[in-house]
Amino acid sequence: MKHRILLAVAAAAASVLALAGCAGSDPAASDGRVKVVASTNVYGSIAKEIGGSYVDVRSMVASYAQDPHDFQASPQDRLFVQRAGLLIENGAGYDPFLSDLVAAADTKAPLITAAKLSPHYPSDGSLDGFNEHVFYDPAVMKKTADAIASDLAKLDAPHASAYRANAQAFGAGIDKMEADLAAVSAAHKGAGVFVTEPLPLYLAEAAGMTNKTPAAFSEAVEGGRDVPPATLLSSLALIGSGDVKLVITNAQAAGPETTQVIAKATEANVPELKFSELVPDGKTYLTWMQGNVDALAKALG
Repeated sequence: MKHRILLAVAAAAASVLALAGCAGSDPAASDGRVKVVASTNVYGSIAKEIGGSYVDVRSMVASYAQDPHDFQASPQDRLFVQRAGLLIENGAGYDPFLSDLVAAADTKAPLITAAKLSPHYPSDGSLDGFNEHVFYDPAVMKKTADAIASDLAKLDAPHASAYRANAQAFGAGIDKMEADLAAVSAAHKGAGVFVTEPLPLYLAEAAGMTNKTPAAFSEAVEGGRDVPPATLLSSLALIGSGDVKLVITNAQAAGPETTQVIAKATEANVPELKFSELVPDGKTYLTWMQGNVDALAKALG
């Protein structure tokens, strides 16, 4: 499995040794809130929805304007990790910058790895063929929210009932999402989808869609490599054949092959959606992902 995330952890770790030595390890903010560090604002958003006013959340990749693939950890990031009461990552090679910082830091804070909550996560730990973008699987995010609530309840017992209530409300939002996806599946089961990257596949498959993308195309784009010319030609022909009812691209990644795919979809009157890897500013995880579900339903008619 290849991903385009760039790391600067080693350099960052070397530059903060002096600071780390006097940092201390206090899992609570100065106002008593539990300090939570998440790899991206996807997990930071969920932590805020579960923790409410009782948590102080820092997302390492925090803004929609940032590209997770180009993220470089800063010296300050290591200090936040060292002082955290709870850590949340995607895992499965998606955000190794956090697990590397955890390994370098002197911390006993619990670490939630969302990918390991997926029923598709390989029992032997071999990640070949595993789609690491589990944040597009609503069922896995419901389990993640429950895990966050459970850990927060242990760290901050006086507010345990609030964490569990918030997780229940979050779960209700996921239940609505899954019901909407089931309705899309009932109406459009088997409809072909072309994805420039595996990012949205969990959501598309929950909507009953069939992935038509040649593996060589999506693997090359995700890995930051050129798509083989023959694969590109066959992909464009596929989009124009009528077998593809929807094209989904990554809103935070662009390249010449993606541009050609979008142009071909426009020519063939195939709807194109842009899905992102981060929660857009002003949205929560639930409003963001529900918006993606609604867009799927609308695009399929």
